[in-house]
Amino acid sequence: MKIIILICGEGLGHTSRCLALGKEFLAGGHEVHFGAYGYSKELVEKTGYSAHEIPSEIKLIGKAGTLDFTGSIEATLKSADLLGGPKLLKLIKDIGPDVVISDSYYLGMLTGFTLRIPVYLILNQSNMEEFFKNRGVSLRLLGEVTRMFYNQIFEKVDKIIIPDYPLPYTICKKNLNFRGKIQEKLFYSSPLIKEKYEEVELIPLKKPHVVSLIGGFGYREPIFRKVLETAKLDPSINYTLISGPSLDPSKLVDLPENVQILKFIKDTYPYLKSSDAVIAPGGHGTIMEALSFGIPILSFPDRGHSEQENNAEVVEEEGYGRMLSYSTPPEVVLECIRKVLEDEKYRNKTERLRRLARELDGPRAVRELLEKEFREKSFK
Repeated sequence: MKIIILICGEGLGHTSRCLALGKEFLAGGHEVHFGAYGYSKELVEKTGYSAHEIPSEIKLIGKAGTLDFTGSIEATLKSADLLGGPKLLKLIKDIGPDVVISDSYYLGMLTGFTLRIPVYLILNQSNMEEFFKNRGVSLRLLGEVTRMFYNQIFEKVDKIIIPDYPLPYTICKKNLNFRGKIQEKLFYSSPLIKEKYEEVELIPLKKPHVVSLIGGFGYREPIFRKVLETAKLDPSINYTLISGPSLDPSKLVDLPENVQILKFIKDTYPYLKSSDAVIAPGGHGTIMEALSFGIPILSFPDRGHSEQENNAEVVEEEGYGRMLSYSTPPEVVLECIRKVLEDEKYRNKTERLRRLARELDGPRAVRELLEKEFREKSFK
């Protein structure tokens, strides 16, 4: 098959799982093209692949740990490329793919429908109208229009790939709300992870060790400062903080001896495998990576970000870690870290998910699904 993978550039989790799929399809002998924008495109290229520039769809902005919803809408509208549709149409026509895989990139799906190419949607949230709740009448109406638009998209795609564990282990289950025949299109692939646990080498980290994977947004800087204050309270626990592409580690001074800060790196898996716990936002991709490696999570979801808050709630409720907030004082953060490190129940549960991820092998499952459906359509 000739496949184009189109990536929503907001959140590195979209990019990471698309890279996992690209790697799997290439290993299976298929031709793969990536379409991306912003730091998502940069990450694809840093990984060693080429990527076509595609129009951006949304821009997320925030301040001090809170997603600025209205500001994000304004930034998205200001950056909108009126010629984006025709440009993407020409790109896909020139490539001539057999399949369009879209990770939450809706312009790509519309283009695929126009060209009558099979479209597979990767999605870990279907209730996007939740973003518009309690934000006034005009935004609530916009949320209703959004829901109607997404439902029409869901009806037209060939399959909806949920990059998560099948029920009852699904982390994003509170963010899914499919009805009627759309449910027949769902395919729970299990996590789409670039590196297999067995292939990643351990690195020497002082134990016990907590790794912080914050992501790409500077407005999450308060987590860094919170972790630094927490680290000072107990020198026996060691920390590695990995900064995102828009966060400057040089701003953080007076580091305690039990903390190291690393500039944004493309391969965090050795640190993940070697850690005893992970500090992360509530983003789905990072949670999937941690659980696939059997690591308990301390989750700081962005304020006002219902999708992340729902993910973190499931982590807490299922005993895979703890849900914290930007207002949690360092003393309480430390007690939560100690609890996760000392109580074997957390590690036992996440180890179970590590084994399940290995057995289900998400990238392989998606490749086999598309190969099977492509063969069936070819014989018709």
